[in-house]
Amino acid sequence: MAASPKLPMTSGSVQQQYHMYHADAYILNAELEHPIKLPFQEYGHVVLDHTRRESLITQSVGETNIEGLISFKRGHTRVAGAHVQQKTDVFGNDHAGWVTLATAALEGYNVEDIITADRVVAQLSTQHAMTNDPKQPISHVPRVNFLGTRFENFRVGGYPVEVELDLAFCGPKPEGDRSYLQDGSFLDRVQRQLDGIVETRDLPESLEEKYGAEIAHIDHLKKRAKDAKSEAGANSGSNGYPKLRCSLVKKIKLPVEIPGVRTFGNAIFIRDFGTVYLAELEVGVNNGHSDFRHRESDPPQPQSSDSNYFTLKMLGVRLGCPGTGGSGGSGVSGNGQTVP
Repeated sequence: MAASPKLPMTSGSVQQQYHMYHADAYILNAELEHPIKLPFQEYGHVVLDHTRRESLITQSVGETNIEGLISFKRGHTRVAGAHVQQKTDVFGNDHAGWVTLATAALEGYNVEDIITADRVVAQLSTQHAMTNDPKQPISHVPRVNFLGTRFENFRVGGYPVEVELDLAFCGPKPEGDRSYLQDGSFLDRVQRQLDGIVETRDLPESLEEKYGAEIAHIDHLKKRAKDAKSEAGANSGSNGYPKLRCSLVKKIKLPVEIPGVRTFGNAIFIRDFGTVYLAELEVGVNNGHSDFRHRESDPPQPQSSDSNYFTLKMLGVRLGCPGTGGSGGSGVSGNGQTVP
Protein backbone atom coordinates (compact mmCIF):
# COMPACT_ATOMS: atom_id res chain seq x y z
CA MET A 1 0.00 0.00 0.00
CA ALA A 2 1.37 3.40 -0.98
CA ALA A 3 1.68 6.34 1.36
CA SER A 4 -1.21 8.77 1.72
CA PRO A 5 -1.35 11.52 -0.90
CA LYS A 6 -0.70 15.06 0.22
CA LEU A 7 -3.97 16.56 1.35
CA PRO A 8 -4.95 20.22 1.27
CA MET A 9 -4.25 21.75 4.67
CA THR A 10 -6.25 24.45 6.38
CA SER A 11 -5.82 27.10 8.97
CA GLY A 12 -8.34 28.63 11.32
CA SER A 13 -11.92 27.85 10.36
CA VAL A 14 -11.30 27.30 6.63
CA GLN A 15 -12.72 23.94 5.66
CA GLN A 16 -10.39 21.23 4.50
CA GLN A 17 -11.52 19.36 1.38
CA TYR A 18 -10.31 15.87 0.61
CA HIS A 19 -11.10 12.80 -1.48
CA MET A 20 -12.13 9.28 -0.47
CA TYR A 21 -11.65 6.32 -2.82
CA HIS A 22 -14.15 3.50 -3.16
CA ALA A 23 -14.17 0.58 -5.59
CA ASP A 24 -14.95 -3.13 -5.61
CA ALA A 25 -14.73 -5.99 -8.09
CA TYR A 26 -15.57 -9.69 -8.26
CA ILE A 27 -14.92 -12.48 -10.75
CA LEU A 28 -18.11 -14.47 -10.31
CA ASN A 29 -20.99 -15.06 -7.90
CA ALA A 30 -23.74 -17.66 -7.85
CA GLU A 31 -26.80 -18.79 -5.89
CA LEU A 32 -28.67 -21.94 -6.92
CA GLU A 33 -32.09 -23.37 -6.04
CA HIS A 34 -32.29 -26.47 -8.28
CA PRO A 35 -31.21 -29.19 -8.89
CA ILE A 36 -29.28 -28.47 -5.67
CA LYS A 37 -29.54 -25.78 -3.04
CA LEU A 38 -26.44 -23.61 -3.01
CA PRO A 39 -26.22 -20.43 -0.88
CA PHE A 40 -24.73 -17.27 -2.32
CA GLN A 41 -21.01 -17.61 -3.08
CA GLU A 42 -18.59 -15.04 -4.46
CA TYR A 43 -15.13 -15.47 -5.94
CA GLY A 44 -12.25 -13.01 -6.23
CA HIS A 45 -13.95 -10.16 -4.39
CA VAL A 46 -11.72 -7.18 -3.59
CA VAL A 47 -12.73 -3.82 -2.20
CA LEU A 48 -11.25 -0.39 -1.66
CA ASP A 49 -13.45 0.74 1.19
CA HIS A 50 -13.85 4.52 1.47
CA THR A 51 -10.24 5.33 2.21
CA ARG A 52 -8.16 8.48 1.81
CA ARG A 53 -5.01 6.43 1.22
CA GLU A 54 -3.65 5.56 -2.21
CA SER A 55 -3.99 1.80 -2.57
CA LEU A 56 -3.71 -1.17 -4.92
CA ILE A 57 -5.41 -4.49 -4.11
CA THR A 58 -5.42 -7.51 -6.44
CA GLN A 59 -6.56 -11.12 -6.30
CA SER A 60 -6.23 -14.10 -8.65
CA VAL A 61 -8.39 -17.24 -8.61
CA GLY A 62 -7.56 -20.50 -10.39
CA GLU A 63 -9.84 -23.06 -12.02
CA THR A 64 -13.21 -23.17 -10.28
CA ASN A 65 -16.21 -25.46 -10.81
CA ILE A 66 -19.59 -24.91 -9.13
CA GLU A 67 -21.35 -28.29 -8.98
CA GLY A 68 -20.65 -28.93 -12.66
CA LEU A 69 -23.09 -26.19 -13.67
CA ILE A 70 -20.95 -23.03 -13.74
CA SER A 71 -17.18 -22.93 -14.14
CA PHE A 72 -14.24 -20.77 -15.18
CA LYS A 73 -10.57 -21.54 -15.79
CA ARG A 74 -9.07 -18.48 -14.12
CA GLY A 75 -9.78 -14.90 -13.20
CA HIS A 76 -8.37 -11.84 -11.51
CA THR A 77 -9.63 -8.63 -9.92
CA ARG A 78 -7.98 -5.29 -9.19
CA VAL A 79 -8.96 -2.09 -7.40
CA ALA A 80 -6.78 0.99 -7.10
CA GLY A 81 -6.93 4.60 -6.02
CA ALA A 82 -4.33 7.25 -6.84
CA HIS A 83 -3.82 10.99 -6.58
CA VAL A 84 -2.36 12.31 -9.84
CA GLN A 85 -0.98 15.72 -8.94
CA GLN A 86 0.37 16.66 -12.36
CA LYS A 87 -0.27 14.96 -15.71
CA THR A 88 -0.59 16.55 -19.14
CA ASP A 89 -1.21 14.51 -22.30
CA VAL A 90 0.25 15.16 -25.77
CA PHE A 91 -2.64 17.53 -26.57
CA GLY A 92 -1.98 19.63 -23.50
CA ASN A 93 -5.03 18.44 -21.58
CA ASP A 94 -4.59 18.42 -17.81
CA HIS A 95 -5.46 15.09 -16.13
CA ALA A 96 -4.57 15.99 -12.56
CA GLY A 97 -7.03 14.62 -10.04
CA TRP A 98 -8.10 11.61 -8.00
CA VAL A 99 -8.49 8.38 -9.98
CA THR A 100 -10.24 5.16 -8.92
CA LEU A 101 -9.93 1.95 -10.97
CA ALA A 102 -11.85 -1.35 -10.75
CA THR A 103 -11.18 -4.39 -12.97
CA ALA A 104 -12.61 -7.93 -13.15
CA ALA A 105 -11.40 -10.42 -15.77
CA LEU A 106 -12.91 -13.88 -16.26
CA GLU A 107 -11.44 -16.56 -18.55
CA GLY A 108 -12.81 -19.88 -19.77
CA TYR A 109 -16.39 -19.12 -18.67
CA ASN A 110 -18.96 -21.92 -19.00
CA VAL A 111 -22.59 -22.28 -17.88
CA GLU A 112 -24.09 -25.72 -18.55
CA ASP A 113 -22.09 -25.91 -21.82
CA ILE A 114 -24.58 -23.44 -23.29
CA ILE A 115 -23.09 -20.04 -22.41
CA THR A 116 -19.33 -19.89 -23.00
CA ALA A 117 -16.72 -17.18 -23.43
CA ASP A 118 -12.94 -17.20 -23.76
CA ARG A 119 -12.60 -13.96 -21.81
CA VAL A 120 -14.87 -11.33 -20.29
CA VAL A 121 -13.46 -8.09 -18.85
CA ALA A 122 -15.22 -5.35 -16.90
CA GLN A 123 -13.20 -2.24 -16.23
CA LEU A 124 -14.15 1.23 -15.10
CA SER A 125 -12.24 4.21 -13.86
CA THR A 126 -13.52 7.44 -12.39
CA GLN A 127 -11.54 10.67 -12.25
CA HIS A 128 -12.41 13.55 -9.96
CA ALA A 129 -10.49 16.44 -11.50
CA MET A 130 -8.70 19.22 -9.69
CA THR A 131 -10.19 22.65 -10.33
CA ASN A 132 -9.02 26.26 -10.20
CA ASP A 133 -11.74 27.16 -7.70
CA PRO A 134 -10.26 27.60 -4.19
CA LYS A 135 -13.74 27.09 -2.68
CA GLN A 136 -14.06 23.70 -4.39
CA PRO A 137 -10.62 22.38 -5.44
CA ILE A 138 -11.98 18.90 -6.30
CA SER A 139 -14.88 18.12 -8.66
CA HIS A 140 -17.80 16.39 -6.96
CA VAL A 141 -18.83 14.51 -10.12
CA PRO A 142 -16.28 12.30 -11.93
CA ARG A 143 -15.50 11.58 -15.53
CA VAL A 144 -16.06 7.84 -16.14
CA ASN A 145 -14.19 5.57 -18.53
CA PHE A 146 -14.89 1.91 -19.47
CA LEU A 147 -11.88 1.33 -21.73
CA GLY A 148 -10.78 -2.32 -21.58
CA THR A 149 -14.31 -3.67 -21.13
CA ARG A 150 -15.04 -6.44 -23.65
CA PHE A 151 -16.33 -9.90 -24.57
CA GLU A 152 -14.02 -12.32 -26.37
CA ASN A 153 -15.48 -15.27 -28.31
CA PHE A 154 -18.88 -15.18 -26.61
CA ARG A 155 -21.06 -18.12 -27.69
CA VAL A 156 -24.50 -19.60 -27.11
CA GLY A 157 -24.78 -23.33 -27.66
CA GLY A 158 -21.51 -23.23 -29.59
CA TYR A 159 -22.81 -20.57 -31.99
CA PRO A 160 -20.92 -17.25 -32.13
CA VAL A 161 -22.66 -14.15 -30.80
CA GLU A 162 -21.31 -10.72 -31.71
CA VAL A 163 -21.69 -8.13 -28.95
CA GLU A 164 -21.04 -4.50 -29.88
CA LEU A 165 -20.44 -2.24 -26.88
CA ASP A 166 -20.73 1.53 -26.58
CA LEU A 167 -18.00 2.36 -24.08
CA ALA A 168 -18.81 6.09 -24.38
CA PHE A 169 -22.49 5.61 -23.50
CA CYS A 170 -22.30 7.81 -20.39
CA GLY A 171 -20.91 10.62 -22.51
CA PRO A 172 -18.72 13.48 -21.26
CA LYS A 173 -18.81 14.65 -17.67
CA PRO A 174 -21.98 16.75 -17.14
CA GLU A 175 -21.44 20.49 -17.18
CA GLY A 176 -21.64 22.53 -14.02
CA ASP A 177 -20.52 19.55 -11.88
CA ARG A 178 -24.05 18.16 -12.00
CA SER A 179 -24.94 14.57 -11.27
CA TYR A 180 -25.37 12.25 -14.27
CA LEU A 181 -28.97 11.84 -13.08
CA GLN A 182 -29.44 15.57 -13.64
CA ASP A 183 -27.86 15.55 -17.09
CA GLY A 184 -30.43 15.80 -19.88
CA SER A 185 -28.11 14.34 -22.53
CA PHE A 186 -27.42 11.20 -20.48
CA LEU A 187 -31.11 10.74 -19.66
CA ASP A 188 -31.98 11.12 -23.36
CA ARG A 189 -29.51 8.37 -24.31
CA VAL A 190 -30.98 5.98 -21.75
CA GLN A 191 -34.51 6.75 -22.94
CA ARG A 192 -33.60 6.12 -26.60
CA GLN A 193 -32.07 2.81 -25.58
CA LEU A 194 -35.25 1.76 -23.79
CA ASP A 195 -37.47 3.02 -26.63
CA GLY A 196 -35.54 0.80 -29.01
CA ILE A 197 -36.20 -2.26 -26.84
CA VAL A 198 -39.91 -1.50 -26.44
CA GLU A 199 -40.25 -1.23 -30.23
CA THR A 200 -38.77 -4.73 -30.68
CA ARG A 201 -41.10 -7.09 -32.52
CA ASP A 202 -42.81 -9.72 -30.31
CA LEU A 203 -41.45 -8.24 -27.09
CA PRO A 204 -42.91 -10.26 -24.17
CA GLU A 205 -45.62 -8.41 -22.28
CA SER A 206 -43.74 -8.69 -19.00
CA LEU A 207 -40.69 -6.94 -20.49
CA GLU A 208 -42.86 -4.32 -22.19
CA GLU A 209 -44.37 -3.40 -18.82
CA LYS A 210 -40.96 -3.39 -17.16
CA TYR A 211 -39.32 -1.12 -19.72
CA GLY A 212 -42.42 1.06 -19.93
CA ALA A 213 -42.15 1.72 -16.19
CA GLU A 214 -38.47 2.61 -16.58
CA ILE A 215 -39.27 5.07 -19.38
CA ALA A 216 -41.84 6.74 -17.11
CA HIS A 217 -39.15 6.85 -14.41
CA ILE A 218 -36.79 8.67 -16.80
CA ASP A 219 -39.51 11.20 -17.60
CA HIS A 220 -39.72 11.90 -13.86
CA LEU A 221 -35.94 12.34 -13.64
CA LYS A 222 -36.00 14.73 -16.58
CA LYS A 223 -38.60 16.86 -14.88
CA ARG A 224 -36.53 17.00 -11.70
CA ALA A 225 -33.41 17.83 -13.71
CA LYS A 226 -35.24 20.67 -15.44
CA ASP A 227 -36.50 22.03 -12.12
CA ALA A 228 -32.93 21.97 -10.74
CA LYS A 229 -31.32 23.46 -13.86
CA SER A 230 -30.82 26.86 -12.28
CA GLU A 231 -29.05 25.36 -9.27
CA ALA A 232 -25.27 24.77 -9.44
CA GLY A 233 -23.28 21.84 -8.11
CA ALA A 234 -23.50 18.07 -8.05
CA ASN A 235 -25.56 17.98 -4.89
CA SER A 236 -28.27 20.38 -6.06
CA GLY A 237 -31.42 18.37 -5.72
CA SER A 238 -29.53 15.06 -5.82
CA ASN A 239 -30.79 13.86 -2.43
CA GLY A 240 -33.41 11.19 -2.96
CA TYR A 241 -32.50 10.57 -6.60
CA PRO A 242 -33.01 6.87 -7.31
CA LYS A 243 -30.66 4.73 -9.35
CA LEU A 244 -30.98 4.33 -13.10
CA ARG A 245 -30.26 1.14 -15.05
CA CYS A 246 -29.07 0.92 -18.64
CA SER A 247 -26.53 -1.07 -20.65
CA LEU A 248 -23.26 -0.61 -22.54
CA VAL A 249 -24.58 -2.99 -25.21
CA LYS A 250 -25.14 -1.21 -28.51
CA LYS A 251 -26.10 -4.26 -30.53
CA ILE A 252 -26.24 -8.06 -30.23
CA LYS A 253 -25.90 -9.83 -33.57
CA LEU A 254 -26.53 -13.52 -34.24
CA PRO A 255 -24.56 -14.36 -37.44
CA VAL A 256 -26.71 -17.46 -37.83
CA GLU A 257 -30.12 -18.31 -36.42
CA ILE A 258 -29.83 -20.19 -33.12
CA PRO A 259 -32.75 -22.52 -32.29
CA GLY A 260 -34.86 -21.18 -29.41
CA VAL A 261 -32.82 -17.96 -29.00
CA ARG A 262 -34.19 -14.38 -29.10
CA THR A 263 -32.54 -11.08 -28.23
CA PHE A 264 -34.14 -7.99 -26.66
CA GLY A 265 -31.76 -5.07 -26.14
CA ASN A 266 -28.95 -6.44 -23.95
CA ALA A 267 -30.91 -9.61 -23.06
CA ILE A 268 -30.59 -13.03 -24.69
CA PHE A 269 -33.53 -15.37 -24.08
CA ILE A 270 -32.68 -19.07 -24.46
CA ARG A 271 -35.58 -21.51 -24.43
CA ASP A 272 -35.31 -24.28 -21.80
CA PHE A 273 -32.30 -22.54 -20.24
CA GLY A 274 -33.01 -19.01 -19.06
CA THR A 275 -32.03 -15.43 -19.84
CA VAL A 276 -28.61 -13.77 -20.01
CA TYR A 277 -28.19 -10.02 -19.51
CA LEU A 278 -25.01 -8.46 -20.88
CA ALA A 279 -23.07 -5.38 -19.73
CA GLU A 280 -25.72 -4.03 -17.35
CA LEU A 281 -24.86 -0.60 -15.97
CA GLU A 282 -26.34 1.07 -12.91
CA VAL A 283 -25.77 4.77 -12.28
CA GLY A 284 -26.87 6.35 -9.04
CA VAL A 285 -26.12 8.67 -6.18
CA ASN A 286 -24.92 7.55 -2.78
CA ASN A 287 -26.55 9.70 -0.11
CA GLY A 288 -24.11 9.59 2.76
CA HIS A 289 -22.25 11.54 5.39
CA SER A 290 -18.59 11.70 6.33
CA ASP A 291 -16.87 12.87 9.49
CA PHE A 292 -15.31 16.21 8.64
CA ARG A 293 -12.86 18.32 10.67
CA HIS A 294 -12.21 22.05 10.23
CA ARG A 295 -8.76 21.40 11.71
CA GLU A 296 -6.92 18.19 12.50
CA SER A 297 -7.39 18.82 16.23
CA ASP A 298 -11.16 19.36 15.95
CA PRO A 299 -13.72 16.66 16.80
CA PRO A 300 -15.42 15.06 13.76
CA GLN A 301 -18.52 16.76 12.40
CA PRO A 302 -20.96 14.91 10.10
CA GLN A 303 -21.05 16.42 6.61
CA SER A 304 -23.18 15.56 3.60
CA SER A 305 -21.09 13.75 0.96
CA ASP A 306 -23.30 12.61 -1.92
CA SER A 307 -21.45 10.97 -4.80
CA ASN A 308 -22.21 9.47 -8.21
CA TYR A 309 -21.49 5.75 -8.45
CA PHE A 310 -21.27 3.33 -11.39
CA THR A 311 -21.83 -0.44 -11.21
CA LEU A 312 -21.12 -2.63 -14.23
CA LYS A 313 -22.01 -6.34 -14.45
CA MET A 314 -20.93 -7.99 -17.68
CA LEU A 315 -22.84 -11.26 -17.18
CA GLY A 316 -26.16 -11.68 -15.40
CA VAL A 317 -27.61 -15.18 -15.78
CA ARG A 318 -31.14 -16.13 -14.68
CA LEU A 319 -31.38 -19.91 -14.94
CA GLY A 320 -34.77 -21.40 -15.73
CA CYS A 321 -34.39 -25.10 -16.57
CA PRO A 322 -33.09 -27.58 -15.46
CA GLY A 323 -31.02 -25.38 -13.15
CA THR A 324 -32.76 -22.64 -11.20
CA GLY A 325 -30.99 -19.68 -9.65
CA GLY A 326 -28.78 -16.82 -10.67
CA SER A 327 -25.18 -15.93 -11.36
CA GLY A 328 -23.18 -12.79 -12.07
CA GLY A 329 -19.81 -12.54 -13.78
CA SER A 330 -17.14 -9.86 -14.13
CA GLY A 331 -18.64 -7.17 -11.92
CA VAL A 332 -17.11 -3.85 -10.89
CA SER A 333 -18.26 -0.76 -9.06
CA GLY A 334 -16.57 2.55 -8.43
CA ASN A 335 -17.02 6.08 -7.19
CA GLY A 336 -15.24 8.61 -5.10
CA GLN A 337 -16.40 11.16 -2.57
CA THR A 338 -15.28 14.72 -2.26
CA VAL A 339 -15.76 15.90 1.30
CA PRO A 340 -17.50 18.17 2.05
